[in-house]
Amino acid sequence: MTTDHAEHRFDSRPHDPASRLSRRGLLALSAVGLTAATLGGCASTGSADGGWTAADVPSQRGRTALVTGGNGHPEGGLSGLGYHVALQLARAGADVTIASRKQARGAEAVRIIRAEVPGATIRYEPLDLADLSSVSAFCGRMHEGGRGLDLLVNNAGVMGRRHREVSVDGFERCMATNVIGHFALTAQLLPLLKQGRSPRVVWVASLRGANGELDFSDLQLARAYDYVNSYDQTKLAMLLLAQEFQRRSQDAGLGVTSIAAHPGTARTHIVLDGPGPDSQEGFRFKNMPFMFRDPAGRALSLLYAATDSKAVGGRYYGPAGFGHILGPPGETPIPERAQDAHAASKLWAAMETLSHQRLA
Repeated sequence: MTTDHAEHRFDSRPHDPASRLSRRGLLALSAVGLTAATLGGCASTGSADGGWTAADVPSQRGRTALVTGGNGHPEGGLSGLGYHVALQLARAGADVTIASRKQARGAEAVRIIRAEVPGATIRYEPLDLADLSSVSAFCGRMHEGGRGLDLLVNNAGVMGRRHREVSVDGFERCMATNVIGHFALTAQLLPLLKQGRSPRVVWVASLRGANGELDFSDLQLARAYDYVNSYDQTKLAMLLLAQEFQRRSQDAGLGVTSIAAHPGTARTHIVLDGPGPDSQEGFRFKNMPFMFRDPAGRALSLLYAATDSKAVGGRYYGPAGFGHILGPPGETPIPERAQDAHAASKLWAAMETLSHQRLA
């Protein structure tokens, strides 16, 4: 499935299943957010109740790490989760590569991190996960470097826009970026991971994955596009793939640990770059700031999954406090839909077909 590389195709059918908030729904959201704000005040790199903080990230000296999505902004304002993960890994001594589509933002992240961490070993590499040729080119450059890879954080992600868009390879935008691209990336970097020391792969999911619905006859949502499920299904997919990779790694004796993690809620650009300020999510983003927490604190669960010796392969980690959206990192129960081993195996086969890559 291919399209012209100069532009994406658009399905212009208007479909906004969540464009309006009822009064009852608005009050409920406000109550949740206010409770969260009351119970969960978190410092940018710590937690109010003395739980696991960025200071607990073990030394990463001698380790190589790749973080997808790591966009930086002046003083970290609205920086992505990947930026904060990369910052703390660099602070702990890792050799970090930030890989993202937007060169200006990626380069800015590197500049800011070097200013915050003098002597940091960090670089930027261009990578468009929605373009499989870009993924292959990036992996080729990584292999040319000749070093093993100790940590891969599959973090980059987008939310669905109000109207369906497809990638240059013909895949629905969210599925292309969030899932297919990361699967292709992981598959092509597996030889480097196998050379790494205690290698780990972290698949960044979301609490919204519990609401995701995977229709294997229409993974690209060509028949019935729903911008809400376009995101939710990809986060369910990341949870399923994290567990399936752990099973396959164990069965094949690969020695690669696969873990899923989520941030709770974080104030990043993903809503504004996705459904936009006029969507339901955009309304919350603008008018309910208490629902979107500081991304520096929200990145802690990703860092825990990536670095802590107590993080177990096949498990799911996120904030351990109120509603699993606040508090220090801890284990999050895997939602029922993500416990379906048959669905995980079926999704794996679909990803191998769509990405033209075999993994484990």
